[in-house]
Amino acid sequence: MPTYQYTAIASDGKNISGTEIAKDKQELGRILHGKGYILKTVHVEGKKKNFLSFVGDFGIFSGVSLTDRLLFTRNLQVMVSAGIPLPKTLDVLAKQTKKKSFQKALLEIKKGVVKGEPLSKAMEKYPSIFSDLFTNMIKVGEESGTMDNVLTQLTIQLKQEYDLKSKVKGALLYPAIIITAMMGIGTLMLIFVIPKLADTFDDLGVELPVTTRFIIGLGKFMSEQWYIAFPIIAVVLFILFRLVKTKQGKRIIDTMNLRAPIFSSIVRKANAALMTRTLSSLLSAGVPIVRSLEITSHVVGNVHFQESLAASAEEVGKGAKLSEVLKKYEGLYPLVVVQMIEVGEETGETTSILVKLAEFFEEEVSQVTKNLTSIIEPVLMLVVGAAVGFFAISMIQPMYSVLGSID
Repeated sequence: MPTYQYTAIASDGKNISGTEIAKDKQELGRILHGKGYILKTVHVEGKKKNFLSFVGDFGIFSGVSLTDRLLFTRNLQVMVSAGIPLPKTLDVLAKQTKKKSFQKALLEIKKGVVKGEPLSKAMEKYPSIFSDLFTNMIKVGEESGTMDNVLTQLTIQLKQEYDLKSKVKGALLYPAIIITAMMGIGTLMLIFVIPKLADTFDDLGVELPVTTRFIIGLGKFMSEQWYIAFPIIAVVLFILFRLVKTKQGKRIIDTMNLRAPIFSSIVRKANAALMTRTLSSLLSAGVPIVRSLEITSHVVGNVHFQESLAASAEEVGKGAKLSEVLKKYEGLYPLVVVQMIEVGEETGETTSILVKLAEFFEEEVSQVTKNLTSIIEPVLMLVVGAAVGFFAISMIQPMYSVLGSID
């Protein structure tokens, strides 16, 4: 077995270094974790440090729905714990999934397993489906003989992610419906109502205000040249959608989310919950802290959180404490995160404290989203009222001018 040189965080928060014989890095992480240490950096004696490249997007999988991910992991855990052979398990799960790309990947993974390839190694061939978080934890389960426990932990991770996203999406559903309905009704009025009012104003020969002329012009354009208007709208929406998907576009959206008066609290707490939950899962599995931070940076959704974790991985790799690094990002992480991680580093209980932090922030998000509808409702009423008022004043004002001229 190779001899590893490592640096780790001791229970008193100090950095230590040493050598240890282990089968691989995961086993080394577990050995040190059992001694109360958190592995920071590691490399084989005589070799340069080399961390695996990572591919990932928001969440554990890419291109597969969160529901499918959860069902797959849960069913895999149940069948593995029941003692069903892995090839048979993968065959059954492949038949259950409706997504063709996922089904094809599972069948190819099954072929690899039948040939004697470890499950984690076979999954690594599909980085667009199985992220580093998933494959690293599966590898730990294979080598430690705790696959059942690892899959249970992954199921909990996915379940918490699913609950978190469901609560946020549920809270945003109401305003989304109201805004969509308002835009739909406004479009119908522009196409069918405004042109008729415009004809009436032409017959009366009244001078129209600027706002009225704008609305009438827009209504005539959409009703008379709809074959141009709707393609233009579709193209504009497509361009906006593509811009949002770009790196710069995502940065702008994420920055706006962090500064929005109502949503900033949810964004911070949701990302903090996901970060602490993922980091605790990886550390408890024996993954080195630097590697864990790198993987976690590709799990959180907000680009500013991603960059902070990537920078933290680099700084921690140089010997800094994680709590000290996170203090630089006080605008992102709530103060309690930094304070509790600092306590964990001093006591050697970082993993358990991260779990408690994750549970705390998940509950916080739950409470905030429950009250979000009541907070957004008056804001929506103001927005709808302003839109209706602008439209009403623009259309009614010329009528008052006509009545005044009659007097």
